[in-house]
Amino acid sequence: MRIFTTLTVCLFSLGKLTSQTKPVNLSPLSIEQIMQGEGFIGALPENIAWSEDSRTVFFSWNPDLDTLRSTYRIDVANASAKPEKLNLDELKTMTGRGSYNRDFTQKLYSKNGDLFLRNMPDKVPNHKQAAMNPTLPPLLQITNTTETESSPRFSGDETKIIYERFDNLYAWDIATGTTTQLTDFKRGADRSKERKKSPENQLLEIDQLNMFGILSERKADREAQNRQREALKPTRPKTIFYGEKRLSAMTESPDLHYITFNLTAEVPGEQTDVPSYVTESGKVENLKSRPKVGGAQDETTLGIWDRQRDTFYFVETKNLEGIRQKPLFLRDYFHQEVLPSGDTTSWEPLYKNPKTVNVLDPIFSADGKAVLVVLSHDNKDRWICLLDLDSGGLKQLDHQHDEAWIGGPGIGGWSGSSGNFGWVNNSTVWFQSEETGYSHLYTVNVITGEKQALTSGKFEILDVELSLDKRFFYLNSNKETPFEHHFYRLPIAGGNMEKLTSMPGNNDVTLSPDERWLAIRYSYSNKPWELFIQENKAGAKPIQVTHSTTAEFNKYPWREPELVWFKASDDVEVPARLYRPKAGLRNGAAVVFVHGAGYLQNVHSWWSSYYREFMFHNFLADNGFTVLDVDYRGSQGYGRDWRTAIYRHMGGKDLSDQVDAAHYLAEQEGISPERIGIYGGSYGGFITLMAMFTANGTFRSGAALRSVTDWAHYNHGYTSNILNTPLEDSIAYRLSSPIYHAEGFNQGDLVMLHGMVDTNVEFQDVVRLSQRLIELKKENWELAVFPLEDHGFVEPSSWTDEYRRIWELFWRTLR
Repeated sequence: MRIFTTLTVCLFSLGKLTSQTKPVNLSPLSIEQIMQGEGFIGALPENIAWSEDSRTVFFSWNPDLDTLRSTYRIDVANASAKPEKLNLDELKTMTGRGSYNRDFTQKLYSKNGDLFLRNMPDKVPNHKQAAMNPTLPPLLQITNTTETESSPRFSGDETKIIYERFDNLYAWDIATGTTTQLTDFKRGADRSKERKKSPENQLLEIDQLNMFGILSERKADREAQNRQREALKPTRPKTIFYGEKRLSAMTESPDLHYITFNLTAEVPGEQTDVPSYVTESGKVENLKSRPKVGGAQDETTLGIWDRQRDTFYFVETKNLEGIRQKPLFLRDYFHQEVLPSGDTTSWEPLYKNPKTVNVLDPIFSADGKAVLVVLSHDNKDRWICLLDLDSGGLKQLDHQHDEAWIGGPGIGGWSGSSGNFGWVNNSTVWFQSEETGYSHLYTVNVITGEKQALTSGKFEILDVELSLDKRFFYLNSNKETPFEHHFYRLPIAGGNMEKLTSMPGNNDVTLSPDERWLAIRYSYSNKPWELFIQENKAGAKPIQVTHSTTAEFNKYPWREPELVWFKASDDVEVPARLYRPKAGLRNGAAVVFVHGAGYLQNVHSWWSSYYREFMFHNFLADNGFTVLDVDYRGSQGYGRDWRTAIYRHMGGKDLSDQVDAAHYLAEQEGISPERIGIYGGSYGGFITLMAMFTANGTFRSGAALRSVTDWAHYNHGYTSNILNTPLEDSIAYRLSSPIYHAEGFNQGDLVMLHGMVDTNVEFQDVVRLSQRLIELKKENWELAVFPLEDHGFVEPSSWTDEYRRIWELFWRTLR
């Protein structure tokens, strides 16, 4: 073995080393240049927010490439002017995000742990002017403490401000300034109650009191004083001791009659250690990382405190539809047995006990009804229910079951999210569901149970917002094409989706508080994100506010990748982006890029989150390579069946799509089948390994970056959705983990690259695979390690070194 070192990277190489001749670059771009990130491209606008009066847009920007970003503003009335940078005093007075009252005349927000109320009398309707409190200043600081007050919101009648402090709810009366504590939750057990005396001690005490009159008199006096003290006590909320669970999500009904709260039984997962070798202290330091898939998970219940009855109880879920249903994959592990009677055992589709679920916090209607989401721990069921606040019972409004896993835009499921849902009025709830195979918008009447689909078709609703007057929904959708995102307006009862944005690409809209304006963060496939402002009406012209890209970036004529579809071996059409070299430069070689995350879209008409790879693909095309970037099965943006096609077999359809991409390149683009490479990071690195180990020489070489090598070593939330758990579904884990297929690495060259302080896909993954390759006596592989990099690289020097190695691999093996 030979070892190569630089200041930022160590390269370990095993087996035959081929020629290390330095590549000849034909591109005007350089690897070092395109790996500088913002330093080369420019700092793009982010974190868009509106002023309360809808006259000004604030955003994070750094056009001069200073050390830190700054906050800028642009006035709608003068949107074509140069944006202004806020100074320190102006930043201190910014309100930030918050909640409004129903008339949009007051705004609540928290800042630096304190609460503020902004009054906007110019927005008060004339008929309500007399009801305004004339003593309230334009900006009122409600609290100024060293403790943290958070989550302010208006009570149902808007006379009080409800907020959280030290895991309890408080109400501040706007008219009087009086603060009332609404809850008294305390961790631990109630230790104030006297321990019950044993029969022997009780007998002894009775004997003492009967024998000594003074002791009896003193006890009677003490008890009388206690009764008087209790009678004179002010009214306080009932103390609720909740043990050692974690308290969260305290929510009050509009009339403050009920308080709901989540209690989570936390399971102490066994965290893993990630050693950091290059540290300020000069000593090896251990970073704590997440537990591995398969361990016991936290369980969340919902409690209800009835303030009027002074009692609390918990939501009951045992009668929900399908809550005892076993997942079908367990049938693969069922073994029929012959009983002594001669009968044989049969598959039992139901559990004896209900599945473990998490009950999430409710949303209240104006008249006090509550709806909530219940998620099963195996993430194969989601229930939307009406909550009976008096009893804790549930009325099921919608049940979504998926033998793979619950997911999709606006659906929730991932990380215990409720997804998008809310009240249209006091009888109707809106929500998103993949019932048809695509995420769409629905309503359900909580009284009758009648459900209505408001959108339908082979496209997805990506996000939903209800208008202030509740006459419309505002939607983000890929209705026209999966490759573009636009902003739409939909009547509350359904009907025509009115398209409000017009620029081809991605239109990421932040609606102004008065809903008259759109702040659009827009990009195209070869044009990075910029900020535009547009009136909220179809056909209105967007005005560009920012010009962020550098002169150096603008010099290069960036390609617009061609959007293509190719037919997979199972006759499914697969989308891809194609980068072609100029006719005279074509060298007959190609590279297939595999995006990361799995559930992510990279074939589209907007500026990619993989922008370094986009620029690298232009660099490769300048050097004669054709590049194909595939949205394989499992990617985002194409509906439920595409999303779940990798269930129980990662490295199945997602990998065969890469193999079919190589065939497409050979058959349609004139690429030599022996001169195709593959690369990608994270999930893309995993697919690269599976390709090199199992795809029978389809790819001449591969570069696997920060790769998962054994899914049993990844996290629970992501992995258990797709592969279940290692104990329950060992078949899926063995099928899907490259380390079990390493024996198949017999052709081609492989470079693996990994950050040593990666707390997502841990460095241990690639070390274990390296040892496996060593014991299998495999040749023609190399490992490059980056001592100071986590999963997402930060340093331009590391990015440069990494992509230089990838470039050299492809130049050496494919040209």
